[in-house]
Order: sequence, then C-alpha cells, then structure tokens
Amino acid sequence: MENSYSSQLAVVTGASSGIGLELAKVFAEHGYDVIMAAEDGGIESAADQVHSLGVIATPVQVDLATGIGVQRLYGRIQAMGRPVDAIAINAGVGVSGPFLETDLDAELNLINLNVVSTVCVAKLVLCDMAQRGSGRVLFTSSIAADTPAPFDAIYGASRAFVQSFAEALRNELKDTGITVTSLQAGPTDTNFFRRADMEDTKVGAGKKDDPADVARQGFEAMMSGKDHVVAAR
Repeated sequence: MENSYSSQLAVVTGASSGIGLELAKVFAEHGYDVIMAAEDGGIESAADQVHSLGVIATPVQVDLATGIGVQRLYGRIQAMGRPVDAIAINAGVGVSGPFLETDLDAELNLINLNVVSTVCVAKLVLCDMAQRGSGRVLFTSSIAADTPAPFDAIYGASRAFVQSFAEALRNELKDTGITVTSLQAGPTDTNFFRRADMEDTKVGAGKKDDPADVARQGFEAMMSGKDHVVAAR
C-alpha cells in the first residue's frame, strides 16, 4: 500500500514520560507522526502533548513485558497502513538492591521488558524495514552497559545486552539502508529511580541530566546515522 501521508511515521516505546516522551516530542517537532506505547494510563495525556505540536499522535497502552503486549503494539502499527520510518525502542525498568534480596519476579519482568520485548519489537519492525530497504532504529541503552553494576546487577546486564545487540545489528544491516544507533544515557531526571526504589542511593540522589537534552542528542545521533551517543554528559 503506497503511503499517501506527507509526513513520516515514528514509533516510540516507553513514551508516557521521561526520555520516551521527550523523544516523541522531538520526532513531532521534526514533522513525524508518532505511535506512542507505554504500560500506564499516562500514555493518553502524553499523546495529547505530542498531538499539540501539530502531528498525529496515537497512544497504545500495552504491557510490552508480555508477548500479547508486543503483538498488540505491532498490530496497531500494521493497522496504520503506513511504513515505520523510525523507531525508538526505549521501554525499560530497573530493580535495585543486593541480588540475594531482590524480588525474582520483578527481575524476570525486567528481563522480559528490557531484553525480550526489545528483541521481539526489533524483529517485527526491522523485517518490515528490510523489505523496504530503509529505516532508522534507536535503542535506549545506558552508560551502565559498559561496566558491571553491583546492586543493579540485572538492570546493568540488560543494558549490556541491548548495547551488544544494537552494535551487532548495525553491522548486520550496514548494507540494507537501515541505520542502528544506541543511546547511552547517564543518570536522567525521570521516574526510573522512583520505580526502581533507588531515590535514596548515591546516583538516585545525585545530579541528573534533563531528559529533553538526552532525547535530542539521541535523535540527532540517529538522524546522523551514528553508531551510538553517550548523552548529555
């Protein structure tokens, strides 16, 4: 089906707040319509903010830590009848504390969201991009990907996976017309530290980057076709 829309289409996961919401805004500022996915009900008001920038913003409330959630998002993408020009795979959570004391179910949920859903969403969307021979992908990773993260062991390992995955895909796809970029964010002023119960840690209580700055640097790196960017710092 030929795209009759004058604007391009982007998908952003984890888009109800923080870096994801700011990424959606940057896409909108550059004329992209945006499909915005998140688990929480805040995705509706986030989409309203992006819509106010003069683009179509489509909220999709799904739990990407589940296979059903991934399929629902992809079904919504397909229902648009438009090619995805760019996708920011950004959804992620943290679990903080000594590994022997942390909750296993919470850690498995982290792996399902940060790792499994990243692979699943990338597989579905990249196969479509490859058929067209064009597309841009931005993976939100972390500076935690570069070194082990004691007391955030599962989170750090999940970000190391995403970083390695992004670098490998970039190499595999170098001749396909698809670019792959990883956004290595440092401590950023988002809901992440509250959700991970890290507000009383040194990093949680310390200085943080503005998510708008991080998102803009990630977007610019993706549009420039860079392999990665260490944002804000």
